[in-house]
Amino acid sequence: MNTAPTTTAPIEHEDRWILPLRGLAVTRIGIDFRLSLVLDGGWEAVLETPARLSVGAVGPGRPVVPETQDVAAALPLFGAKVTSAVAFKSGSLRMVFGSGLHLVCPADASFEAWQVAGPQDRRFVSLPGGGLATWGAG
Repeated sequence: MNTAPTTTAPIEHEDRWILPLRGLAVTRIGIDFRLSLVLDGGWEAVLETPARLSVGAVGPGRPVVPETQDVAAALPLFGAKVTSAVAFKSGSLRMVFGSGLHLVCPADASFEAWQVAGPQDRRFVSLPGGGLATWGAG
């Protein structure tokens, strides 16, 4: 089975960016004051503020709180393949995995909630108070 993403560059829409993470697997999980999801293909998602992990798009889900290392709910993401990754221009991140898990990290009022970095110095960062910064080659 091919694990390469279906696109090689992020795709911009009016309200969001579709990140080219489809088919990439979580190869390492790092935990300190952040939760790092290292993906094959040279991509990494780093969460620094509370997020929610749920089975499917609905339901209460379980909290993931990196600053207190309360991230046990995210451990099943190890080895999971991304089926969808969306960086909303409002500052939220949504990642969906083949296992059915949905990881959502909203923007934070005071801090950069998350960032996704990849090849060619491509970076997406949730700005304090909402909004999205992006830079790097496409």
